[in-house]
Amino acid sequence: MRDKIGYAFGDFGNDFMFYLASSFLMVFYTKIMGISGGIVAALFLIARIVDAFSDVTVGVVVDKAKQHPKGKYRVFILRIALPVTIVSFLMYQTFTINSPMIVRIVYMYVTYILWGILYSCINIPYGTMASVISPEAKDRTSLSTFRSIGSTMGQMVVTALVPLIVYTSDANGNQVIRGGQHSQIFAVVAGIFSICSIICYAICYKLTRERVASDNHKGGGIGSVFRMIKFAVSSRAMIGLLLGALSLLMAFLYLQQMANYVYPDYFRSASMLSGVMSIGPLITLFVCAPLAIPLGNKFGHKALALAGAALIAVPMYIAFVIRTKNVWIFSVLFIIAYAGIGLFNTIVWAMVVDVIDDIEVTKGMREDATCYSIYSFARKLGQAVAGWFAGVSLTWINYKPGANSVQSKATLSGLYTYSTLLPALFATLLFVFIAFVYPLGHKRVMKNVETLKQKKAANVEA
Repeated sequence: MRDKIGYAFGDFGNDFMFYLASSFLMVFYTKIMGISGGIVAALFLIARIVDAFSDVTVGVVVDKAKQHPKGKYRVFILRIALPVTIVSFLMYQTFTINSPMIVRIVYMYVTYILWGILYSCINIPYGTMASVISPEAKDRTSLSTFRSIGSTMGQMVVTALVPLIVYTSDANGNQVIRGGQHSQIFAVVAGIFSICSIICYAICYKLTRERVASDNHKGGGIGSVFRMIKFAVSSRAMIGLLLGALSLLMAFLYLQQMANYVYPDYFRSASMLSGVMSIGPLITLFVCAPLAIPLGNKFGHKALALAGAALIAVPMYIAFVIRTKNVWIFSVLFIIAYAGIGLFNTIVWAMVVDVIDDIEVTKGMREDATCYSIYSFARKLGQAVAGWFAGVSLTWINYKPGANSVQSKATLSGLYTYSTLLPALFATLLFVFIAFVYPLGHKRVMKNVETLKQKKAANVEA
């Protein structure tokens, strides 16, 4: 239980920063800094591609790193905790707000890209650590579930509290940023969350223990790096998971980004935004997470992933078709979709380990951090596309930036359309990729686990 709690705190710490950035950084750039959605979209696309490649680099570096007496992966987390949280805080500073637009854009690019690279340096070792805490499939499912709990807790704190803190109503009932155009509210929130992240990383380091010895990959040069990556991406299981991850992140983050506009602007209710962002994670925490272990053990991770994809797509298609102006009806559909996202996210990290096991069985090679980083690469591409879509969507519908801007009826109509249809389409792609490309059903996963147990037992006897 110490390991499970400690591992949960790792993603709790990650997601104070991650969900603040994925949900509210675009709001900060467009409504406080006055930068257009199209420019922010370009940043999200470029930055995510840069740190997607840095993910693979970090994974290879970690795989080749020497074993430390206190653990190979825990030490990386401890070393990077302070730099990544400092840069996260710096992203929300407004001292360039009166500078020329080019200065604001350059500062935005430098801080955001640097944060993305540092986030990779802590997230890759953290994710890989699950494979060395325990070799048992059931334990890894449990760790994946507790990771999802930690992530959900971070998501719930950020997405529920921030709207209540940063938004207020003007004289006409429109939702505007508290403090106006020169508000420091985002900087204060970012500073508090950065401190919370450091505390969570320290707890993760203190409570977890690496029990399974990881191989030290020495030498080999650039050729061995390409060999690791080639083996990983030549796996059908990895390809299916990569395509699924790309689609999931596009559905999830686009839905989350646009919720921060559709609720305050279309429904004129920041408090309702806070409500649904509270209820969605609570469903993940108290419904999806407890069910994930028994259902995963009985039906397998692939079956649960397909159920999650369907739960995302169906309510979003319904919302698109009915075009409701009732915030309660929309919110019910939104929460059901969020439950689907929570179900998928609860078991996806166990699916990563399933893929790593399958590659070892089929190709005779195990590179935990490299495989994890390649999966993270796909997630970063999903983040890039989702961020880009969100930004350009605001441009397409002529969304006016600024803390006190009021949008036209045509803009609000387009906002609703994009906020419902695109997540539904992305979730449909997720279902297709997991159903028809990803091959690791429950029987094959359990067979791989047994094969690796026998292999390890034979090595011990030898």
